[in-house]
Amino acid sequence: MLSLGLFVRLEAKPGKEKDVAAFLKQGLQMANQEPTTPLWFALRLGPSTFGVFDAFHDESGRQAHLNGPIAKALMAKAPDLFAVPPSIERTEILQAKVSQELFRVMADVF
Repeated sequence: MLSLGLFVRLEAKPGKEKDVAAFLKQGLQMANQEPTTPLWFALRLGPSTFGVFDAFHDESGRQAHLNGPIAKALMAKAPDLFAVPPSIERTEILQAKVSQELFRVMADVF
């Protein structure tokens, strides 16, 4: 079961919203290369506010992600793209529902 997560809130600098969206879209390629990151979402929360939610089976998977290529790329791009440093919150997943239909839809999309 996925029991741990990360929620990252990102606030784009004025005029950098498209660059942040493009950066997050590229993040999917990196996330797909991380075997310990089974769930990864890039989100748009508002005109200039973005987020990332990912989930892990255990703490070692979460740590691997925090020390991996996505986190390194995020921190390298932070001064250019973000108005404030990324806010990274560690989460505990209490319950989740994921339908079989979602798996079929995601397979068609990705």
